[in-house]
Amino acid sequence: MTTDVRAPGLKRSYPREIRLPSGKTLTLRLMSRDDIDRVIEFARALPKKDLLFLRRDITDRGNVEEWVRGIETGKSVTVLACDGDAMAGYATLHHNEALWTRHVGEIRTQVGTDYRGVRLGSLLVEEMFEVAKDLGLKKLTANMVADQKAARGAFERIGFTPEALLADHVVDAEGRTHDMLIMSYDIDGFND
Repeated sequence: MTTDVRAPGLKRSYPREIRLPSGKTLTLRLMSRDDIDRVIEFARALPKKDLLFLRRDITDRGNVEEWVRGIETGKSVTVLACDGDAMAGYATLHHNEALWTRHVGEIRTQVGTDYRGVRLGSLLVEEMFEVAKDLGLKKLTANMVADQKAARGAFERIGFTPEALLADHVVDAEGRTHDMLIMSYDIDGFND
């Protein structure tokens, strides 16, 4: 593992340790090309329902390689939470490339089944707030299927509010449509 790694524009360096409320310590580090197999292994261990609404199939090597290319070109920053060599979860901040929404970033998170209910998802989102501040972003969004109550609750607990509901906007693997909830957070108010 490389020490003191920074992504362009970030003040934070990695790897860093975080402590879960249980006292367990995990390592946060930036995702790189060396993590492709680790991410695929993590994704293949997730319940199928967790994979239904991801933007890309991260069990597929080509899709994970495309994700890494986005990191390498600065379009996104991904922080992995690791428990030793095993991946516990991740959070990604995607920068908006459109000029008129360049102040907005989208957070995407996924937590492994063994690390749910221990506040890891919230800690990863909080980490992304700091990354977003370093990058000069002013607003964050998170998109989810409206019936993902646990995800919605986790984002609401740290201050995200519902901003839009898009009816029948998401289609699952069986062809059923679902409403998509867009939540947002004003970064300037995060530490108030």
